[in-house]
Amino acid sequence: MAKGMREIKRAIRSKQNMKQITKAMEMVAASKLRRSQIAAESARPYADKLKEVVGSIAAGTKGVKHPMLETREVKKTGYLVITSDRGLAGGYNANVLRKVMAEIREKHNSPAEYSIFVIGRKGRDFFKKRNVPLLEEVTGLSDSPTFADIKSIAAAAVANFENGSYDQLFLVYNQFKNAMTQIPTIKRLLPMEDVSVETTAAYEYEPSAEGVLEVLLPKYAETLIYSAVLDGKASEFGARMTAMSSATKNATKMINELTLSYNRARQASITQEISEIVAGANANA
Repeated sequence: MAKGMREIKRAIRSKQNMKQITKAMEMVAASKLRRSQIAAESARPYADKLKEVVGSIAAGTKGVKHPMLETREVKKTGYLVITSDRGLAGGYNANVLRKVMAEIREKHNSPAEYSIFVIGRKGRDFFKKRNVPLLEEVTGLSDSPTFADIKSIAAAAVANFENGSYDQLFLVYNQFKNAMTQIPTIKRLLPMEDVSVETTAAYEYEPSAEGVLEVLLPKYAETLIYSAVLDGKASEFGARMTAMSSATKNATKMINELTLSYNRARQASITQEISEIVAGANANA
């Protein structure tokens, strides 16, 4: 009985240590989530202004053409998949990877029909384990990534569409709604369809509308990729905070159950000792 009680007590201490760790990770994730939300919201006005200018050019100038605005026959598709470098975030990575694999199985018959860009170690390891070739990868992003951190992969993804390596490009990421809800999303980035906006501003273009469009469209696409990365970071911390909160609650439940078992075992041990003392006293009487 004493041995069983020692094992229960050791298990309680183990779960208490685990609870302290998960609680600390939950608080850290909550703090980082707030900063990530602010960063994601701060990036939106820039993207909105770029969209306004691009839409103004597209709507107000006749005959303006650009490869990023033209739909062509789809022979090959590009996917830019955004995951995290670390785990312990519930279904954050599994959900987005499951979604992109379902999309690939549904729409493509061979690897020759698609190309993959990936951000995050979890996504990279997932595709490499399945021998899926990657055009480019970025890992080791900080918790507050800058545009420079993803500039190379964003520029490569856009350039490969412009030069015809594939005919459409999709972003695959977790769209942040709140700390409890992150929605795995596949969003077509290129070619761009909805760039029209209502604006009363009048713009003068130098040297020409076409020249401005040539510069702005790739920047706009890269900005949307960066915005998705920031959204993904907020989703990651929201998922991690939720997962660690659940782990803390589960640890508390296990501690309570083990404590109850320990108290029962201790009470049984005391009862047995009393019974033995009484039995010995009766034998001596």
